[in-house]
Amino acid sequence: MRRFAVIMAGGSGERFWPASRRARPKQLLRLTDPDRSMLEEAIDRIEPLIARENVLIATNKLLQEPISQGIRGLPPENVIGEPAKRNTAACLALAAAHLEHRFGDPADLSMAVLTADHQIGNPDEFRSTVATALDFAARRDALVTIGVRPTRADTGYGYIEVAQPVTETELRGGRPTIRPVVHFREKPDPPTAEEYASSGRHLWNAGMFFWRVSTFLDGLARSMPDLRAATDEIVSALGAGERGASRVAEIFAGLQNLSVDYGLMEHADNVYVIPATFPWDDVGAWDSLTRTRESDPDGNVTSGEPLLIDTKGCVVYDETGADTAVAVVGLEDVIVATTEGGILVCRKDRAQEVKKVVAELQRRGRERLT
Repeated sequence: MRRFAVIMAGGSGERFWPASRRARPKQLLRLTDPDRSMLEEAIDRIEPLIARENVLIATNKLLQEPISQGIRGLPPENVIGEPAKRNTAACLALAAAHLEHRFGDPADLSMAVLTADHQIGNPDEFRSTVATALDFAARRDALVTIGVRPTRADTGYGYIEVAQPVTETELRGGRPTIRPVVHFREKPDPPTAEEYASSGRHLWNAGMFFWRVSTFLDGLARSMPDLRAATDEIVSALGAGERGASRVAEIFAGLQNLSVDYGLMEHADNVYVIPATFPWDDVGAWDSLTRTRESDPDGNVTSGEPLLIDTKGCVVYDETGADTAVAVVGLEDVIVATTEGGILVCRKDRAQEVKKVVAELQRRGRERLT
């Protein structure tokens, strides 16, 4: 069976404004590695298991050319530009259609769905987990996901409920049991997050999926039949030149704007989860850098050359260059991010609300700044 990876890289990273913009979102920034973008990290991380020529990037039309030109050794045809803004169900159906069109029988194709905005430690252990998930999915015609044992009561993640608790011994031994999923839980309120984090039966939903392409399409046929039918139409249209591309865009624009979690995974009865035995973090907002990058003795995380005086527990991102000095004096637990097009000052515990800045700028007609 031929293995492929589909890396979802179409988001705009609004919580990382002003560094992340529509034309240069967070997956193209060097947020967790000073030498590589997050997308480059994701490709390098999976490549020893899945060859680069079998890695597809699903992104938006605006980023299709920059990614094609900026990622070494990646065939240009492997960068799929979504014709319209849709959620992950449509994104993955489009990717599945491309795989079927190019490589034939979906029953002979395995798909690892990954993202470009995670920090993952111990890449060898990660690849071993992915290989286990793909093997299980191929043998059982299952939809498999990875769950991360919570380290805190986080309200920003969805949760996966299992029947039997995941033990520390199981994770430490590197041999977790693949479990049936009892229920997907939406992002909880703080008291519920506390309950989930302490139960042992709830895992963070890491947003990674593994299946045969045929199993995925069969699942769509049961829970999202319109999307399944549209996938066949897209397969037929691909390869028909400009006329076919126009037809693909027309079909895609008419698809529902649903996540694959809500549209498929929550309704399927063949969903399994493998607990992660590797360090994982969703790099979703500025405060995540305190968990993913080294800090100074006062707990500050910096990028660029800012000047910090009597400052503790802050994230200071300076992208202004040598001609501008950025100084922070006497602050605690604050985010300061400066670029040529914007300045952000935000309490660290309100980092999730940075996306409101983008919405307000767009409301004011200042979309060029977003």
